[in-house]
Amino acid sequence: MKCPYCGGTESRVKDSRDIGDAIHRRRECEQCKGRFSTYERVEKVPLMVIKRDQRRETFDRQKLAAGVRKACEKRPLPAGDIEKAIEEIEQKLDRLGKQEIPSSVIGELVMERLRGLDKIAYIRFASVYRSFADVETMFEEIQKLLHRDKAESELQTQKEE
Repeated sequence: MKCPYCGGTESRVKDSRDIGDAIHRRRECEQCKGRFSTYERVEKVPLMVIKRDQRRETFDRQKLAAGVRKACEKRPLPAGDIEKAIEEIEQKLDRLGKQEIPSSVIGELVMERLRGLDKIAYIRFASVYRSFADVETMFEEIQKLLHRDKAESELQTQKEE
C-alpha cells in the first residue's frame, strides 16, 4: 500500500473493521509514521441502472454520494451519518440481488433514507428527483411529509400507552 504522504510502500495495519460490504483498515506508514485509511471491497458484477429513457449505465457510487451530499449541504448533519446513509442505500441495492435496477428504485431508496435523516435534505432531493413543476407541488409534498410524521407520532404514542 502506497503512503499518500511520502509515497512509501511499507505500512502497518493498526486497526481493521468490517463495515458491511467492505473492510476499513487504519494504516501507519513505516517511513513517515503518517496514518491513513484504506477500504477493501469485494469486486462484484457491475450493477446496471436503467434510466428513465431506458438507457443503461453502470451504477456509480460517487454519483449517488454526490446527490445525497448535495441534498444534505449546509445541514447540521455529521459526515458519518451521511456516509452511513450512502452505505445503507448501496447495501440495500446489493441485497435486491438484481443486475439491473431502475433509477426510480434508487431514487425512492434515497428519499426513504433522507426522510429519516433530515426533512430539509429530503425535500431538497425530492424537488430535484421528482422535478417539482411549481411551488404548489412542493407544498403538497411537504404536507404529505407532515401528515406522515404526525401519523407515525400518533402510532408511537399508542404503542407506549
